[in-house]
Amino acid sequence: MSLEGIPSVGVGGVETSRESAEAGEGRRGEGTADADRVVDAVDLTFGYAAAPVVESVSFGVDRGEYVGIVGPNGSGKSTLLRLVLGLHEPDSGHARLLGHPSLAFAERERVGYVAQDVTENTKRMPITVAEVVLMGRFPHAGFGRVTETDREHAREALRTVGIERLADRKITALSGGQRQRAYIARALAGEAELLVLDEPTVGVDAESVDAFFDLLADLNDEGMTILLVEHDIGAVLERASRVICLNREVYFDGSPAAFAGSDALERAYGTNLGLGAKTETDSRGDGS
Repeated sequence: MSLEGIPSVGVGGVETSRESAEAGEGRRGEGTADADRVVDAVDLTFGYAAAPVVESVSFGVDRGEYVGIVGPNGSGKSTLLRLVLGLHEPDSGHARLLGHPSLAFAERERVGYVAQDVTENTKRMPITVAEVVLMGRFPHAGFGRVTETDREHAREALRTVGIERLADRKITALSGGQRQRAYIARALAGEAELLVLDEPTVGVDAESVDAFFDLLADLNDEGMTILLVEHDIGAVLERASRVICLNREVYFDGSPAAFAGSDALERAYGTNLGLGAKTETDSRGDGS
């Protein structure tokens, strides 16, 4: 089905919701009201029953940054993203998203969130790529109706991520890398200001992974703020402008160059992996 053939639909149902650094860089996440602060996490602590998953984590993300979070299995990476997005309530501490308390954040279209299990969830969705991307416009649809302007936003988003030729294909027929591009296009169609991605390259072939990271770099160059959880440490060091190393608490928050010269990797993982290593991925989501 083309974009022109998509009927008007109602709004809703889409979640389109450092130990050391380089000298002088300082720590982030002090609860500032800076207008450029997109994410502000202050002393976040969260656990399941008696088991802590995230402990006293503070960090901030400024507009235009590309921040990569790395850490071993069960280190709390996915849980931290969900705390930041207001999808979990912390046991203590607080988070702000685009200037608002995360738990009360209502403008979900301003955040593009690609969760770990989104690919599995959409395997059962009998809809086209164009329809998935147009979902990003639902919060903007006046009086619950999708307009030609909305469809043009969706077409432009498809062009931006390079899959306009796949618009009429079923989302279930796409490769893993193509599906990830479709979800990013949905966020772009919704005019998201922040992309939050949780292990987006799991199950994606190596060639598509490189192209995917090229796309993220291009979007960041154009001003998109990116917060990424990724198991490929080498890719984060090469692509991100800042690295957070997490294992329940923050072991490092700073530049890739400073991280490469630190011992944070060994301390967080408890072993000498060597830079460029990939960690095992955790498909459970919570606690990863």
